[in-house]
Formats: sequence, structure tokens, C-alpha cells
Amino acid sequence: MYRIGQEEIDAVAEVIKTGKLFRYGIGNACETFEKRYAEYLGVKHVMLNTSSTVSLNAALAGLKIGPGDEVLVPACTYIATAIAVLAVGAIPVVVDIDESLTMDPKAVEAAIGPHTKAIIPVHMWGLVCDMDPLMEIAKKHNLLVIEDACQCVGGAYKGRMCGSIGHVGAFSFNYYKNMSAGEGGATVTNDDDAAMRIGCMIDCCQFYWAGREKSIPLFTSAGSRASEIEGAILNVQLDRLPGMIKAMRAQKKRILNAMADIKEFKPLKYNSLDWECGAYAGFLLPDADTANRFQAIHPCMIAGKTGRHVYTEWDPIIEKQGAPNPVLNPYNLKENKDCRMDLKRDQCPKSLEILNRAVMIATHPDRSDADTDALIEKVRAAAKQIL
Repeated sequence: MYRIGQEEIDAVAEVIKTGKLFRYGIGNACETFEKRYAEYLGVKHVMLNTSSTVSLNAALAGLKIGPGDEVLVPACTYIATAIAVLAVGAIPVVVDIDESLTMDPKAVEAAIGPHTKAIIPVHMWGLVCDMDPLMEIAKKHNLLVIEDACQCVGGAYKGRMCGSIGHVGAFSFNYYKNMSAGEGGATVTNDDDAAMRIGCMIDCCQFYWAGREKSIPLFTSAGSRASEIEGAILNVQLDRLPGMIKAMRAQKKRILNAMADIKEFKPLKYNSLDWECGAYAGFLLPDADTANRFQAIHPCMIAGKTGRHVYTEWDPIIEKQGAPNPVLNPYNLKENKDCRMDLKRDQCPKSLEILNRAVMIATHPDRSDADTDALIEKVRAAAKQIL
């Protein structure tokens, strides 16, 4: 969480004073946020929920993805992306990333099989996927696109807001995100039918509060609705977001420009530098050893050392433990017998090679120009020590 303060305190206090903490028919903070965020993104429907995993799970269910379907996911993403696929009974298939640290369109096209139903491009660490070729591939092969924008709140691709480009988008408002209520998420879409199913996934009992809707067959799901406290915080956080993103983008460009003369610090492939979040300035060093030596001198993030963000650390999926009960485990379902279910730790060497030499320098919207200058000086000094 970058910023939180008195405005959020006042917004939460107002909700508590009214005693209207339940969103349906009583409060209006959640509904207000959904309408405002829909306008901000340029989409018809925004549905608040409790987490990124719920957001993705609801998005997949909204598009009727389930047993018998494969969904392509990138080798670099939080494990929740793959978990959400399993939660609807489908099978995640891992594909390579490219030097943008996001899904490689060429790898996607090469990985499409007879059971591939959808792809999940993930806008990692505020970096954006190359959505134009991905959408072209999806159209060519009649695939659905679920945009995982959980780590890219406020980011855009060539002027189009992330999450609004695919058939459905998913967001996280976890503590570590640009816009946060501590926890929370949202699923967004322009598809009216998908929105009905998504709403039922997030809260199948909403129809008792908001009126029964007969346009889809109702089904049961685990409850994951947001409270008015989350809605109140997010309304304030949304006001903060544009200025924060602008500051981080500018700061990132200063860091990139300052390192331009050091050829061994090759910038990542930026698919839409002017529009992404700007949360990190990323560089590809010559090899993993050089990246490790740099990190030892100047503390930073190495993309390949971020735990569950790398497919090699997805133990439950590698071990095919896709549910708490073997009868419900997608890996055991007869509908999935022809799907590609084996995930090996060595199956994406290209991705691992890229991730293990990618160093990430974090920006911050409250970092002063003087502090940014000092940071750049330290980064340059560390770079000269290892090269």
C-alpha cells in the first residue's frame, strides 16, 4: 500500500457511524466505487469481491470455462492465476514469457491445442502484456481472453486501460497493490451474460437482496462479497491513483534514462512504457551471476527469486493437488483426461533464464527528486562495481 491516511479514516468512520456496513439495499460505498471504477476503466460492469483469486475464478466461470478446457497461463505470475483455473475444473497449461516478463505471443500460438479454450495474459509488476498480438491470436483461434490485471491497477496499454481489453478482466486490491483496501478484488467485463454469471459466482445470494434475475440459470457458489468498509476505502484510494501512477511513470523514466549509457543494463522490453504503472524500472543483466552480484551490492528484486510468482514454485500444481478432495480434483476428472496436465520444473528454460537475470528497481510515488537522484547514483555505482 503506497498511501493511506485521514481521508480513508474519515470514509470508514462515516460508514461505521451510519451502521450500514452491508452493501445490498443499505449502504452505497461499494456500488459507488463499482460505478466510478467502471467509468475509469471504460467498461460496463465492475463487481467487487474479496481477492484476486476470487476475481479470476469468477471471470473464468463467467465465460463458462470448466472441465475439459485448457487455459494458457504465463510462466511468471502469482500462483493464484493457475489456482483460479483449477477452481473451475479446468487445467492450466504454462507457456513462456518474453523479455517483457509477460506472456510471449509466439509461445501462446505455439502452445494452442485442441482443448485450449482461453488465455490469461498477466500484467506483472505493473508491466503490460503486448495485448494487440495476443488478441489477434485469440480471435484467430476462437479463444477467450481473461486479463489478469491484479498487479496493474491504473496501468494501460496504448491508451486502453488494462483489464478492459480482453473479454473479462480481474483486479486485486491486496495490501501490496497500487490501490488497496488491505484485501479485495474486482472482476470487470462488457459482456452482459458473463456479468450475470460473474455476479452469481461472487455472491449467489445477491439475487435475494437485489431481486431475482431469470436471464441465467442460478447456481450455488461460495460467498465472497465485499463490505462497505472496503468500498469506502477504495473510493478514497481511487482518488489517489492517477497522481501516484503519473509520479511513478516519471520516476521510472528518469531511472531508465540515467542507466542508458551502461550497455550491460539492458532495459526490459516495454510494451507500452508511456501507459504502464511504472512501479519498477527493470533491466536484463548479462547473466544470473551478474544479477546476483548486483543484488548483493544494491538491494533490489530479482524476478526469478520471487517465490510463487515463478511456475517452478507452484508445488500443489506440479504435484497435481488441485482440490481438497480427490473426487473434486480436476486432475482426476475424466473430462480432463486428454488435457496436458504435467508441469515440470524444467519445461520453460527460456523463461527461467530471463527471470534470473532480470533486476527490478522499485519506484515510489512519495520519493522526492533528490531521493531519486541519490537512488540513481547508488544504482550506477553498484553497476560499475560488477561490470
